Parts: sequence; C-alpha cells; structure tokens
Amino acid sequence: MKIAILGTGNIGSTLGNKWIKAGHTVYFGTRNPQKPEVQALIKKLGTNAHALSIDEAIKSGEVLLFAIPGNTMDETITAHAAALDGKIIIDAANKITSPVIDSLGTFAAQTPKAKLYRAFNAYGWENFENPQFGSNTADLFFCGTDGESRTTLEKLIADVGLNPVYLGGTDQAPLVDSLLKLWFALSSGQKKGRHLAFKVLT
Repeated sequence: MKIAILGTGNIGSTLGNKWIKAGHTVYFGTRNPQKPEVQALIKKLGTNAHALSIDEAIKSGEVLLFAIPGNTMDETITAHAAALDGKIIIDAANKITSPVIDSLGTFAAQTPKAKLYRAFNAYGWENFENPQFGSNTADLFFCGTDGESRTTLEKLIADVGLNPVYLGGTDQAPLVDSLLKLWFALSSGQKKGRHLAFKVLT
C-alpha cells in the first residue's frame, strides 16, 4: 500500500518505519524534502521510503497520516483540500491549545468524500516503536468511517504491532482524545514514564 505521512517527527518516522517493514511504500511529505535530517531518515528507512513535497506526497498516497503540529492543521487542510478528497485520512495531530483538539470537523467540511479517522494521537511514539508489555499487546483505540476503509486502517494498526479497538464513527473523537488526557496524567503527572498504554480486559 502507498502511505503518505505528513510530518517527519517521532510519530511520523516511527510509524513510517513500521509500515515499511510490513511491506508498504511510504512517502514523507515535508516543506523541505532536501533537508539533511529528512534525507538521513530516508536513507535509514531504505528504498521504500521517499521524501516529497506535501503536495506530491498527498497525490502519491492512498492513505494519508497527518502527524504535523496541530496549529498548522487548518491551513494545511485548506491548502490541499482538493487533493485530499476521496482519500483515507488519519488525523494523528493534536491542536493542544484549541477546545477541540482533533481536525475531523475541518476535514469533513472541506473533504466530504474522504474516509476520516482519529488514531495514533493518544500515545507517545515509544508505544508505536515497542507496543509489547510483557506478554500483552497494547490496544490502539480509534474512531471513524465504518466499512472497507476501516478494515484497511485496522490492518495498518496491526502492522505497527498494536491491537485495533474501534470506538465508533467520527463523533467518537472526543472519546479517543480523552485517552490522550489519561495518558498524559499517568505518564507525566504520575511519572509512570512514556512507555505506557492501555488494554481492554474482558
């Protein structure tokens, strides 16, 4: 599968690495593809990793992961809305200073044909690099469009090594985001460390 990742920080690079190892092709979209740090990442990840402009990456990907700073989300969506429409879009960015920290509403208004998901935003990157806790595999809670595209996302979550747990449609984004608050309360507030994740036990 062709995956475009906007953002080359810890979240984007860690997920990109996992997906490349699973056999996918990853296009990193960045404002400066020739930046030495970006080129070093591409060299490290191998021949299935590519650095492109944001516009080129969006056009190349079947699935798009947004892992850019939250305060740049609205302008990025607006600038590329036409190219984004119809894609499978994963919103992993957090608009920390905004009352609503996800961007699904903006996507829905500007890319009405896109399949939208909220995922990969409630854990630190360390849990994507190593989702195992002894004999337990961390759960990844997500929400968004039901149907074939959901199956695609669940496969990508499993490719990272996580167990996908579906919480419902895009209206459940606040529930997904509440896990981010819990994660920070435990990892930082209670000083339990960043390698911390959640698991459903029944």
